[in-house]
Amino acid sequence: MFRSRSKEGQAATHQVSAAEPKETRDPEAPKGRPTPKRSEAQGPRRTLSTTPTSRKDAARRQKEARRADMARQREALASGDERYLPARDKGPVRRLARDFVDAKWSVAEFFLPMAIIILVLSMINAGAFQSYVMLLWLLLIVLIVIDSVVLSVRLKKKIRERYPDEPKRGAVAYALMRTLQMRRMRLPKPQVARGEKP
Repeated sequence: MFRSRSKEGQAATHQVSAAEPKETRDPEAPKGRPTPKRSEAQGPRRTLSTTPTSRKDAARRQKEARRADMARQREALASGDERYLPARDKGPVRRLARDFVDAKWSVAEFFLPMAIIILVLSMINAGAFQSYVMLLWLLLIVLIVIDSVVLSVRLKKKIRERYPDEPKRGAVAYALMRTLQMRRMRLPKPQVARGEKP
C-alpha cells in the first residue's frame, strides 16, 4: 500500500523534465546596452514632472496660465482669430452675425452719443423746448426698435440660408447687442468694411 515509486517511473519523469526547454534567461547574458546611471535615468523623468511642490506654487502657475489665456483672448478679439475667441464669440453663426451688423449702418449705434446730447438739451429750461427734447428722445427709441426688428428678420433669414444645421440660439440677441456699440468700440474688431456683403 505505502510503496515507493519505482526507479523506472522516476527515471521517466526525470527524462520528460529534462526534455522541456528552460524558460529562464541566463543572468550573465549581455542585454545589448549598458545599464544607465540613476541620475541619467531619472533626469528626463524629473523634467517631464510638472507637479507643483506646494499650494502657493500651484496658485502661481494657475495665475500665469490664466494671464496667458487672457492675453491670447485680447489678441484674438483684436485680430478676429477664431481659435482663441471667448465662447460667446465662437462659431460660424456668431461670425456671420458680427459681419452682418458691421457691414451696415444702424440707428442703435448712435444711441449713446444721442443720449448724451438729449441729456444736455434737457437741462435747458426754456418753455416748450423740453417737450421737443422728449419728442426727440421718443423718436430715437422708435427708430431703434424699427431698425432692430428689420435687422432681426433679415439676419434670421440669412443664418437659415447659410447655416441650416448650426445652432442659432442667441445669435440675433448677440447681433442686437453689437448694434448698440459704436463701431470703433466693438469687440471682436469688425472684419468687414461698411457696405461689404457679409
